[in-house]
Order: sequence, then C-alpha cells, then structure tokens
Amino acid sequence: MTRPVLLEAAGIKKNYGAVQALRGVDLTIRKGETIALVGDNGAGKSTLVKILSGAVRPSSGTIKVNGNEVTITSTDIARSLGIETVYQDLGLCNNLTVAENIFLGREEVRRLGPFNFLNKKAMRDKADAALSGLSINKPQANANVTGLSGGQRQAVAIARTKLWHSGIVLLDEPTAALGVQETKRAMDSVRQLQAEGVSIILITHNMPMVKEMSQRVVVLRQGTKVGDIPTSEASGDDIVSLITGARPQWIQAA
Repeated sequence: MTRPVLLEAAGIKKNYGAVQALRGVDLTIRKGETIALVGDNGAGKSTLVKILSGAVRPSSGTIKVNGNEVTITSTDIARSLGIETVYQDLGLCNNLTVAENIFLGREEVRRLGPFNFLNKKAMRDKADAALSGLSINKPQANANVTGLSGGQRQAVAIARTKLWHSGIVLLDEPTAALGVQETKRAMDSVRQLQAEGVSIILITHNMPMVKEMSQRVVVLRQGTKVGDIPTSEASGDDIVSLITGARPQWIQAA
C-alpha cells in the first residue's frame, strides 16, 4: 500500500541577489519514509532544509503539509506543523542542562499562587524518558551538556524530536565529527525514529549511510534537482555520477 504524502514542496526557488541557490526544486516525502538528500557543497541542500525548517523564506514556490498549503515563516511555525530540525552543530546551549536543552522554548511551568516556576522535575522525568534507548551511555537529564560526548549530544538533539512527536525530522550531517562507535550509536537513534514511523530527510555526504538508511535518494546539483530514485535501484557510483554531473539526470516518480 502506498504511504500518504506528508510533505510536498513544489517549484521552490531561492535567490540571493543575482545568485540562484535553488532553481525550482520539487520534493515529496511520504509518511514513515527516509530520504537521503545529497549533493556537492553549494548544491542547495542547506538552503532547502532551512526553507522547510522556517529559518529562510523561499523566493517562490509552495509547500503543503498533509495536503494543506502552508507558509513557514519561522522555526516555531515549522515545529507546530511537526517539522523538527537537527543541525550539524546540534544547536545545544552549553550553559544549560540536558533537560533544559530538550525543553528550550517549551519549558513546563507550575503555578504557586500568583507566581509561575519552572517545573524542573517534570522536565527531567520527561527528558529521561525521551532519551531512553537513544544512547548506550545515556546522559543524565540534570547533567550540563558541556561535558557530554559527541554521541550523547546527538542523542539530546534527537530526543527533542522524539519528545515532541515530530512527524518530519530534518537531520543535517548527523554523524559529522563523530567516531566510529558514536556514529553507530547515532544511527541507532535514527533507526529508533524510523521504527516509530517518523519521516526523515537525511542530509549527508556519507554514501554507505545513504545506502543503509534511506529508501529514496534526492540529488541536488547547482540548485536543481537532478536525481530522485529508489535507493535500492542506484549504486554508490550512480549517485556520485549525478552529484558530479557525469550523469545529467535520473528522476522517477516519487
């Protein structure tokens, strides 16, 4: 049975003055699907992700979520639509605890008379539950993130998407700067999201990860979509040839 379309972007363009970062890109992702978004540096991957996450507004084009056209003008609006982004730098605040990072901007409060106080215990308990299974060496919810390993920091960032029941997660180079063991743990975290039916757009240069983790590969080159194919039908060399331009285009119906 064909899965329902969760997000559909059509004709997305982004101009920075005379520079065309995106030249009418179409992108569709279905419920529970993992797409690998690949391309050389400057291909437009980060710009597209920033548009979908609400950090950047497109020059033109439309975006639909669950069949309804939406205007994503901020990251808060994206989150309200179930779109969460885990950036390469993870976006964690080193002066806050694990729980405070997970609840950043969504803090829980309790009322005592006329005053509101942070409900730190509730946040710690929920953060601890969200972190369950995301890292072999699970960080403590009350620990400061400064002392965490790369894999633990990745688990904190992914726990935010799990706690808020995000339907679509944009993962920007999730294993960048991680060692072999921590890379494995980070990918186990991604697999847990997949098992929960989350749709994932995976931005990566890691070809083995593309082959292992995705059902479909979307290739951008110079702001244009030149590839959109089932991962099972493309070899690593096929994908690289699209990235470099050795093969001009290979697009199948999503």
